[in-house]
Amino acid sequence: MARVAARLSSSGERSTHPVDEVLPLPKLALYGFQHVLAFYAGAVIVPIIVGNALKLSPEQLVYLINADLFTCGIASIIQAWGIGRIGARLPLIQGVTFTAVSPMIGLGLGAGGGTAALLVIYGAVITAGIATFAFAWLPAKAFRTVMRLFPPVVTGTVITVLGIVLIPVGLNDAAGGLGSPDFGDPKHFAYAGGTMLFILVLMKIGRPFLSSISILLGLVGGTLVAFLLGDAQFGNVENSDWVGVTTPFHFGMPQFQWFPIVLMLIVMLITMVETTGDTYAVGDIVGKEVDSETVARALRADGAATALGGVLNSFPYVAFAENVGLVRMTKVKSRFVVVAAGVFMIILGLLPKAAAIVAAVPHGVLGGAATVMFGMVALAGIQTLGKVDLKEEKNALIVGVSLAFALLPATVPVFFTQHMDADLSSLLNSGVTLGATAAIVLNLIFNGLSGESRAVPKIELPAQVAAPADAADEAPEVADEAPEVAEKGAPPAVEKADGAHTPAP
Repeated sequence: MARVAARLSSSGERSTHPVDEVLPLPKLALYGFQHVLAFYAGAVIVPIIVGNALKLSPEQLVYLINADLFTCGIASIIQAWGIGRIGARLPLIQGVTFTAVSPMIGLGLGAGGGTAALLVIYGAVITAGIATFAFAWLPAKAFRTVMRLFPPVVTGTVITVLGIVLIPVGLNDAAGGLGSPDFGDPKHFAYAGGTMLFILVLMKIGRPFLSSISILLGLVGGTLVAFLLGDAQFGNVENSDWVGVTTPFHFGMPQFQWFPIVLMLIVMLITMVETTGDTYAVGDIVGKEVDSETVARALRADGAATALGGVLNSFPYVAFAENVGLVRMTKVKSRFVVVAAGVFMIILGLLPKAAAIVAAVPHGVLGGAATVMFGMVALAGIQTLGKVDLKEEKNALIVGVSLAFALLPATVPVFFTQHMDADLSSLLNSGVTLGATAAIVLNLIFNGLSGESRAVPKIELPAQVAAPADAADEAPEVADEAPEVAEKGAPPAVEKADGAHTPAP
């Protein structure tokens, strides 16, 4: 199938599919499934990591994966198809944001783990989703003012912090999973190292499409080796149903607590910047004008999907950069391809046996793949910081001090667990929260809301989804000028270091 997709993608007709064209059904299905392949590992790895950290049972983990895929499908259809003034109507796949992983684990463990932890998380997710949805309806002037809190020095720092904080989560899985009786056993590191090596080889020698699904292939290959050696158990697959429907509030009614809600609101502020960048990026790729109303529609879809995720036992949603890279590589611009991918994800979300197979991935294999993915997240942040003048002492201080704050919970955990109120600890015992807050506050102190802080950056794509050098001639032409913001009197585009342009907020 991959070869057929590549052949279709390399044909002359691929550049003739505008964003609003409905392709023939066979092509829709083929290209849509290709998006699912590129997206799948990133989609399921968040519920697996969170579920394992909260000590959910295998059956509960299977349900969590199904709920995630089912909601991903609905969210992607809303974003790509559009409902009224909700959805960007661009080929944007929606997936659970990595930004929320560390905060959700912290909140969940603070609530005692298990399904009780999920109820606290879902209350925060629903509230944050509704708040995001409401925010995207603000008048344009207020909307732009808030977005000025996130210039490149802030977003680059936050994304870098996110990757750095998540890497230990991957390494703990590589060691067998925290709390497991054989934690640290060399065999787990052997599986992690083998999986990581396989992924790196695919990314080095593979063609663009193969590189884009290297994480998925690494998980499959590592699990197969573990199964042949007797270290992967699939007994729960046989016990799982063929068909299962995700029902609202499956684990119970959500708990609405003040501190978790504040923490999730901070998470959604960060994801809004990511979705903004991805919206401009895919707009450039497909040649469609992106104005502030388009961004607002994309954020409304994020908010609606996040609130729906809390209801349907899932997590916060954001536009996935991985699939923006796939649109660039294949040049298949039709947004209805993403609609088809959403249909596939809904179907997968109704198949518990498929989720049970995913849940059986050994910790070591999962840790190897997750460490690569989280390392790429940190790299994306470093790439964004590359557009910032770090020779300026004030910018260097913002980055350096924020990184220090982000490392505090992992370095001195006793401060949060033994010398701080439990509610306050659940809010602050997160490197992402502390690092992001420090970056925002320090930027306001040193840069205010003027100068370079007016730029809304595009989020850089991780290396494994960016078009490789030998495929550069296949990449679509990027417009010399970004679309102008629609509102009257909007400021002109601000030129970025890489030659791209992005409208000033």
